[in-house]
Amino acid sequence: MMKVIDLHCDVLYKMQKDPKLTLHTEEEGKLDVTRARLAEGNVNAQVFAIYVPEDEPMEPQTALHQAELFWSKVLTEPGVKLIRTAGDLEEAERTGALGALLSLEGVDSLRGQWWSLRLLHRLGVRLLGMTWNHANWAADGAMEPRGGGLTAAGRKLVRECEKLGILIDVSHLSEKGFWELRELASRPFFASHSNARAILNHPRNLTDDQIRALIQVNGILGITFVPYFLSGSDTVRIDDVLRHVEHICELGGAGHLAFGSDFDGTDSHVSGLSHPGGYPALAEALLKRYPESVVSGFLSGNASRFLRDNLPKR
Repeated sequence: MMKVIDLHCDVLYKMQKDPKLTLHTEEEGKLDVTRARLAEGNVNAQVFAIYVPEDEPMEPQTALHQAELFWSKVLTEPGVKLIRTAGDLEEAERTGALGALLSLEGVDSLRGQWWSLRLLHRLGVRLLGMTWNHANWAADGAMEPRGGGLTAAGRKLVRECEKLGILIDVSHLSEKGFWELRELASRPFFASHSNARAILNHPRNLTDDQIRALIQVNGILGITFVPYFLSGSDTVRIDDVLRHVEHICELGGAGHLAFGSDFDGTDSHVSGLSHPGGYPALAEALLKRYPESVVSGFLSGNASRFLRDNLPKR
């Protein structure tokens, strides 16, 4: 069975809302991502996002609470390895451990307080999206009507992240912010969970020019399984995921394509792909259209290369 790297899930947010939840919670409808389902899908590395919704206090301690849950409820699991460096990832791949990476989805709660960014970095954050859907102190999000770009503080944030070795995630960033980042960034950036706007016209999906730019900077694009980013149909199937895969490949992105499920971040699911245990079915569908070496790249190889090339070496 092919190994999988998944670039985005929202388990930590659900754990914060319901302290009884663990990675062993099997009650239907509680968690998409569990240890059993990760094993079923042969997921060998999972990115766990810190996400602070708008109805929560926008203070650093809210993000820190989810970082603590990552340490107390994820990293305490047997066979789970914290990934902070390229060497950590290589060791996890060699030993068969489940690699766990920590990301921050939106910096609203940091409120421009740089100590909180540095502390989250010490706690393991290596991937960072500047916004969720709306505007904050750093940038405008993809759903912000005014469509602004980066603020002066947002530009400083990019520089601070590059100094710390934190990779910038553009999945929720406005188009203007994307292009300003393209001009400002000295290191590759990526999209953890976005699809192709040419296939479905949604502000959270990326235009062909944005996808080409990600390819040019040697970034990656994690296709997400959120149904309303995939298709306008009432029932969304794995074939709808493949349409986005095909389009990105047509743009030259076969070596830059990955998956970022957004499991536990959506209440609706692709038929047959409602949790990590569905990855083998996706792999089977991909293998009908692409060589095994290419599919292996989609599922883990491209993301592994990107992370090994751009995370701190040690």
